[in-house]
Amino acid sequence: METFSRFTSMLLHALESREPTVDLLDSFIDHWKSITNYYVQTTDEHVPVRQTDIPWCLRQMLDILVYEEKQQAQYPGPCMEFLLHQKILETLVTLGKAQYPPGMLQQVLLFFSKLLSQVQQPLLHLTTVYIPVQKLIGLCALPGSHTEKEEAQFLLVICSRAKEDQNTLRLVLTLPDQSAARTPTSDQSQSFNHSADKAVLVSQSDSSACSPVQSERSLLWVLMELSKSQKSSVSVKVLQSLLLLIQTSGELLSELTQLGELLSGRLTKVYSLMVLEDGLDPGAVQGWRHIPWSSQYSSPDSPGHMTSFFCWLDFVDHLITEAPQVFSEQVSQCVCDGWMVDVLQPQLLHMCEQVVLVSTSVLCAVVRLVRSPSLLDRLVHFLLRTEMLTETLLRHCDHVNDQISLVSLSLLDELLQKPHRDILDVLLLDFLRGRSYLSPPGQEEPQADSGEDGEDDEDDPFFTDGPAHLSPPCQSGPRTHNDIINSFLCVVPVQVRSGQLLQEGGYESYVHDAHALVTQSQALSLSWDWPVSLPPPTLPSGGDSAFSEGHMIKVLFDRLGRILEQPYDLNLQLTSVLSRLASFRHPLVNEFLLNPYIHLKPGTRTLFSVLIRVMSELMLRIQEVPQLSDRLLDTRKHLLGLDQNTRLDHLTLLRGIVVLEEFCKELAAVAFVKMPLDLDWDQDKDQDQD
Repeated sequence: METFSRFTSMLLHALESREPTVDLLDSFIDHWKSITNYYVQTTDEHVPVRQTDIPWCLRQMLDILVYEEKQQAQYPGPCMEFLLHQKILETLVTLGKAQYPPGMLQQVLLFFSKLLSQVQQPLLHLTTVYIPVQKLIGLCALPGSHTEKEEAQFLLVICSRAKEDQNTLRLVLTLPDQSAARTPTSDQSQSFNHSADKAVLVSQSDSSACSPVQSERSLLWVLMELSKSQKSSVSVKVLQSLLLLIQTSGELLSELTQLGELLSGRLTKVYSLMVLEDGLDPGAVQGWRHIPWSSQYSSPDSPGHMTSFFCWLDFVDHLITEAPQVFSEQVSQCVCDGWMVDVLQPQLLHMCEQVVLVSTSVLCAVVRLVRSPSLLDRLVHFLLRTEMLTETLLRHCDHVNDQISLVSLSLLDELLQKPHRDILDVLLLDFLRGRSYLSPPGQEEPQADSGEDGEDDEDDPFFTDGPAHLSPPCQSGPRTHNDIINSFLCVVPVQVRSGQLLQEGGYESYVHDAHALVTQSQALSLSWDWPVSLPPPTLPSGGDSAFSEGHMIKVLFDRLGRILEQPYDLNLQLTSVLSRLASFRHPLVNEFLLNPYIHLKPGTRTLFSVLIRVMSELMLRIQEVPQLSDRLLDTRKHLLGLDQNTRLDHLTLLRGIVVLEEFCKELAAVAFVKMPLDLDWDQDKDQDQD
């Protein structure tokens, strides 16, 4: 047996030694000649390329190049030299452009993609490679193209390779070279160590001469055009190519204002298509939930205009998040200038209510969906530092059109949930810092809340007819947090309370939600370096100065004063905004919104004083409602979905009373969650000072 195995081994060795060695270069040249001979010998120009030997020959040439790289100790090998010297790549691009035979462009794209991805040595910096690559890029994203899949793969390979080297990326992007300090000698040091170096190397002068600055069909332009493809797989791959470019080369791309303008222009275009769509539902726009751009593009269904807009917005937001700071700021500025200022702002200031409603709904969704710090910063600056726009948006919270008021309040609610310090500073804290709402020293007698009608407390039926425990708290001296909690609970007259009729809990039922709300607000403000104690009041130098509550507090307090005559949904959104404001753990917020015992200037309002005034009006209006307790119980059941039948008379008033009762419970719960630590700390500090 051993003798037989030895004989077999000797026989195989003899056969191998007699087999002629295949010359790779000859084989490579033969395959290329087979392709060129086809064009010499063929007479039928309509035969598809798949019915010829061209695809097989190209695959064989590619396999030889890959094999040669693995086997050759010195690179490039003779086959790669032949490819570069004979300008085969440029010839292939010419054949692909002519689509001769039909379908040739697809084969060329496949060959380029596999060549650049499978050959490990860098090639894109070579003149005979990057010039054909630029030309092939210009053949992508043509109208009516049937090679989108191959184009997307080719561009992905280009971006993957180009991102590895800044100079190569400049060549692919057709950017002028700025490294004038480089010399031909330094370029030669990067060449292949071969006699053909001069033919294949790209010098800096060559690159400048051969690369026009931002040609019309540049790589970026082609990527943007191809991203509009109806094929989701193509769109995803193209957008991934863009992300590859910006993640490592954002500072280089920042030299291209073109990319920021293209991204912003695309956003403006899809937005215009969405708002012009018939039957657009502002509620659906406002409530659009976040779906990652990649999953939206992966959907087999053709996206509608609304989906296209929010999908592109999410991609731009993601791109800005992943990009280096220089580039992210540039793109954010382009989005701000090109879409927010030029398109959205005129619509927000428009006289047509439908235009205002739709644009505000879009803005509300955009504020909720934006996550990148750079774009959020531009968005906040646009909303709060554009004086006319800021005042208009806040006035819209008290619009005659309840739908506009509702979506504007929702916008305010969304803003308060964003991690940006300027929001609360501009809307509230800047007006409270001097504490000019306090009565000056020596004038701290208890003051009645002076409304526009100027009626006194003794003329107010709330104080004369109501039980003694409903009287406003005496404003004298510091109180415990229990006093503050009880003040909000007792402000609702007993005769209009209906929660206990359904055995619903008191304010304790809101403690869990209040804790979550305070925790969320505290997480937003952790890095804002807020003070832990109240600043001393600023005394005016030129006599007493009026307190300016700011546009936001004015419109919210005005709305709260009309809670008994407003729609239920509007009241819910209004109280949601006020509760969120009260949840922020800032000493000025605690004092102004949650402390009923501060001494106020005449004519100054706080949240508690507005509630007192509302209760005064409530005691008058309930006189007109017969069987008040039964009606309140029926209304509460109807709101909870326990009873579908309810009487329509006084329905707005009864719903307002129910919302008011629950709102006071919610404020008590917020005070319960916030005040123990805050008040105890302040009292300890006061004792230390004493």
